[in-house]
Amino acid sequence: MIRDLILPTILLGCLYNMSLTAQVVTLGEIQQKAASHYPAIDRYEIIEKSKEFDIANASKAYLPQGTLSAKATWQSDITRFNLEWPEGMPPLEIPVPDQDQYRVVAELNQLIWDGGALSARKKSLEAGAEVEKQQLEMELYALRERVNNLFFGILLMQESLRQQEVLEHELQRNYDNVQSYILNGVANEADRSAVKVEQLKAGQHRINLEATLEAYIIMLSVLTGDSLHAGMTFQKPEVEPLTSVINRPELQLFNAQEEAIESQRQLLKAGKIPKLGAFMQGGYGKPGLNMFDNRFSPYFLGGVRLTWNFSALYTWKNEQQQIDLQKQAVAAQRETFLHNLSVQIPQQQIEIEKFQKTMQDDQEIIRLQTLIRKSAEVKVEQGTISVSELMQAIHAEEAAKLAKSFHEIRYLLSVYSLRHTTNE
Repeated sequence: MIRDLILPTILLGCLYNMSLTAQVVTLGEIQQKAASHYPAIDRYEIIEKSKEFDIANASKAYLPQGTLSAKATWQSDITRFNLEWPEGMPPLEIPVPDQDQYRVVAELNQLIWDGGALSARKKSLEAGAEVEKQQLEMELYALRERVNNLFFGILLMQESLRQQEVLEHELQRNYDNVQSYILNGVANEADRSAVKVEQLKAGQHRINLEATLEAYIIMLSVLTGDSLHAGMTFQKPEVEPLTSVINRPELQLFNAQEEAIESQRQLLKAGKIPKLGAFMQGGYGKPGLNMFDNRFSPYFLGGVRLTWNFSALYTWKNEQQQIDLQKQAVAAQRETFLHNLSVQIPQQQIEIEKFQKTMQDDQEIIRLQTLIRKSAEVKVEQGTISVSELMQAIHAEEAAKLAKSFHEIRYLLSVYSLRHTTNE
């Protein structure tokens, strides 16, 4: 009874542990986690909110704008009237203003037409925010390349460790065979030592591979903010059909920069157009509107104001040429970028074709090296070749297997490098 209860419990525990250690990790999931964990990702929300605040502030230009000012002055001279009156005519007393004057003024201005300045300002703010977003996209794009390199590095290290395990198993099998060969007088102690040396070297190499794998996983864990470990299954991505479409974020950045530069042209155009507005002014001072009344009194006035800053016309032509030069600079950057891609893409395509052709013969090479190794084992058993020659055959077989895995992963890396270059 107890045995019947314990066995299922143990089996369930083993299955549970296997489900934990056999967790599958895909490249797409890792890319998403790395992007969401990237600290700069919060800048998207910051950029959008800043743009909204700036546009909201710019829109307030059509709200009434008020100012309050106060002034107290003393002047060295005042207006006087020295008139000579005809004889017999009584003199007329004309008030003389005081030399000290005081005034408190509140003014309210209402913009009626700004010549398109507000619309141009909003477009400029939106274009500037788009440039910042595309710059952030480029940072995330560079992050994806780092994640790709680490992910494929992990695949290569794990495959190398699997091959290393096969090699160590093969060395142990040959070590046991040499033990029996010594008993039969076919081999000697030096042969056994030769195999032991190869076992120790294989152990050292495995330690190096495990350390490199752990370093890759730690770096990838930092980038993703996830707890990754060597027990997980890092799945090889599938090879999808490639196209020649180039959709790099740099191209989007160039477009955004051109839009931002063009928005500056609209701002310049709006700056040379007259502005129309209404105003109201109320004040309290000595004197008021009647300059000959030396008493404190309130006053009020209002009207319409047309302003034209025609000095903007002085630099209009030069500023237009500067904008044209800025757009030409961006166009030159785009052409340079596309030119570099036109050189890089064919190189990557050749790299892909190279590994495709190389992989065609890998399996046959492994088959032949396996035959050579088995033949060497028979010859050692017969005493016709040395154990050192057998070790060479074993290493040649292992190198062929490792080369096959290396070629497969490098082929995948080349494909995804090309996809990264074009950003399909």
